[in-house]
Amino acid sequence: MQATTQDEHLLIPDSMVSGQISRIRLLTGLIQGFALYGLYQAGINTVWPATQPYVFVPLLMVMIFAPVIFVSSLGHLKAGVIFRWITLVCVIVAGLVVYDVWRVGFIEYANNDTHLYPSPLLAFYLAIGLYIAHALIFSAASDNQFIARYATYFEVAWKLGIQIIFAGFFVGILWAVLFLGAGLFSLVKLDFLEKLLQKAWFSIPVSVFAFSFALHITDVRPGIVRGIRTLLLVLMSWLLPVVTLMATGFIASLPFTGLEPLWATRNATAVLLGTSAVLIILINTAYQNGEVSSQLARVIRLTARLAALLLVPLILIAIYSLALRVMQYGWSTDRIIAASCLLVGSCYAAGYAWAATEKRVWLHRISPTNVTAAFLVLAILLALFTPLADPARISVNSQVNRLLEGKVKPADFDYDYLKFDGARYGMQALAMLKETWKGEDVVLLREKVDATHNKKSRWDKELTVDVKRSIHNITVWPAGTKLPVSFTDQSWDKTQSTWQMPDCMKMTGDQCDAFVLDFNLDNKPDILIIGKERYMQPQLFMEQADKQWKLMGSYSGTNDQCQHNLFDALKSNAFKLAEPSVRDIHVGGRKFRFVPWQENIYDCSDQ
Repeated sequence: MQATTQDEHLLIPDSMVSGQISRIRLLTGLIQGFALYGLYQAGINTVWPATQPYVFVPLLMVMIFAPVIFVSSLGHLKAGVIFRWITLVCVIVAGLVVYDVWRVGFIEYANNDTHLYPSPLLAFYLAIGLYIAHALIFSAASDNQFIARYATYFEVAWKLGIQIIFAGFFVGILWAVLFLGAGLFSLVKLDFLEKLLQKAWFSIPVSVFAFSFALHITDVRPGIVRGIRTLLLVLMSWLLPVVTLMATGFIASLPFTGLEPLWATRNATAVLLGTSAVLIILINTAYQNGEVSSQLARVIRLTARLAALLLVPLILIAIYSLALRVMQYGWSTDRIIAASCLLVGSCYAAGYAWAATEKRVWLHRISPTNVTAAFLVLAILLALFTPLADPARISVNSQVNRLLEGKVKPADFDYDYLKFDGARYGMQALAMLKETWKGEDVVLLREKVDATHNKKSRWDKELTVDVKRSIHNITVWPAGTKLPVSFTDQSWDKTQSTWQMPDCMKMTGDQCDAFVLDFNLDNKPDILIIGKERYMQPQLFMEQADKQWKLMGSYSGTNDQCQHNLFDALKSNAFKLAEPSVRDIHVGGRKFRFVPWQENIYDCSDQ
């Protein structure tokens, strides 16, 4: 009964979000739609304000987020609170975006590029940060205190989340209906609706207006939102025992398997973080507002307590996994973001374990843990997207220091990372290395820096295939064997598209192994090239009748571990060549090759 009373205390009567407020909300959506259309037109036509990225990009992001928060606040927050909150949102969004333009857009604008958009990471995390901050502000205003009751945070956060999800769903359904109508009219040769849907002046305002309309409808019908939320939480809470059982089995198996198989996946930290996040979400679907324990099944209460304890070993293993990668390869943007997630995960793990040890009440300490974690997330996001803890700045310093300290050689250094992931800091580091490097590989380093400067994207490879120049990249097997002279001297640019060729034949820093063996049993040597990184399939070269070498194809159906097995077998001559199980079909001089279905692509065991 107490929970019901608190829920009703948080409800806003329909009358408070109707009439004039309804019209203001819909008008706001309409104005936002046409404003975004105007910015879109400015961007594609390169007219002001699109000619000033420090004006255009912040204005674009403010117009995306601020009206949504304004619509959500109307009818619930006082006018003064709304004004101060929207002003703060505009200042924070504009400030973060200006810095983003300075650090990331510098490269594009310096090349007169017209990509007037913020980095995807900033846009994504801005949405998350503003959602969390809006829920905190909304709840504090509702309870008229800086730290609201946890029941208020729960009600507000879930309501806002469901509103946003269903508003997006409504927009999608609207467009499905519009396209259906266009299809109907096209049956009778009327294409006016189809052409209308392709017009930006129609599609942008309609989509934004529909989103605001859906936010308003879900706000004036709180009972519907609460019913959806209750059903969703009940269903999701029954997934908790399943995930907890799997996590328990995983941790219990580690003493027998060890951690080596975990490290071999090369994505252990991401998987462990994902598992921890799922456990945290499912624990909260059971915990809800902290006052429903008497209504839960005993199995859910027990597994929630166990899951809260399991977070500790999962987070500790993830921290250890990340630490190993950092010690081996230094910091990168992804690893810094993972470290930030682990910091938040550590907060949850410590708080939830603390809650699980409380015997008199069921997980009551989850409430302060969740609130603390919400503020921690906001603090971390502000640090990551400002100079304070910019992942680009930190990772560039880390990678350059590894080069300066001799932990990585200039021939093996990832110069592309500095330009395409290091933002302004990476470009500055490239210039510094070119000017100040005094090592023995100074000529090679300057060539690599110049080649990186000339690239438009990190996927642009040096198009000139010169095996003689890149011969030091290739380790030839069997030991003591050399590549045929006709292979190293060949002018490859005239024989085959260079994008098909192994990177080690084009890039001075990419390493590979070459096995000189007779693969087709014609008593002539063939060459199988396997990249060191194992991300490309092994590629087979054969000499043709005209003495020209040709890339014939690759051995498919192998993952990283399978390629390691293949490399070891070739190196030790522990392999055999097999006849095809199904013959090719020849029709009129054309060959149709049979390509078997790879059923066990990830199974590298002996069959």
